[in-house]
Amino acid sequence: MSDTSNHSDSSVLPPGNGHAAFPGEVHPTPSGGILVSKLDDVINWARSNSLWPLVFGTSCCAIEMMSTAAAKYDWSRFGFEVARATPRQADVIIIAGTIVNKMAPVLKRLYDQMADPKYVIAMGACATSGGPFFYNTYSVVKGADHVIPVDVYIAGCPPRPEALLHALITLQEKIKSGMTREQIKMQKPEIPGL
Repeated sequence: MSDTSNHSDSSVLPPGNGHAAFPGEVHPTPSGGILVSKLDDVINWARSNSLWPLVFGTSCCAIEMMSTAAAKYDWSRFGFEVARATPRQADVIIIAGTIVNKMAPVLKRLYDQMADPKYVIAMGACATSGGPFFYNTYSVVKGADHVIPVDVYIAGCPPRPEALLHALITLQEKIKSGMTREQIKMQKPEIPGL
């Protein structure tokens, strides 16, 4: 015998399968259903599932970033569909590679031209801490956070495409939860002895 009780608080999509349910409830009616939700939740859900990255690849991490966008990993499945070439159409910048002193003002200008809300991902050792080049040359900036605020750090030299996907999905979850930009900003992990 099946349960015929009326479940008015069921979500639109079942949780699991790597997808978060749409933020709302379906109330059944004889002619279909009525979706009830808070507008802020719908806006955060839509914003998190339509991130347009601005790619800022300056060295080898950019190859891994390109691989993440290609057919095998296909970041468009997760809502990062269109990599933009202009900051005015992007809302998340992925810094993939070394930042030198001559490039720092360009990075700052690109960040300033992005519309709010905007997010920053520092990908790889060079973007997070200057990498192996910081100690051997005078021209390398010791991390992107010395130029612009960073929201998510990705470790590795270079990090695998799965690490970039994990960082993007982590950023999505934080946006969906309604966190402000100040709450999303991650603290750079401190390395003892440095």
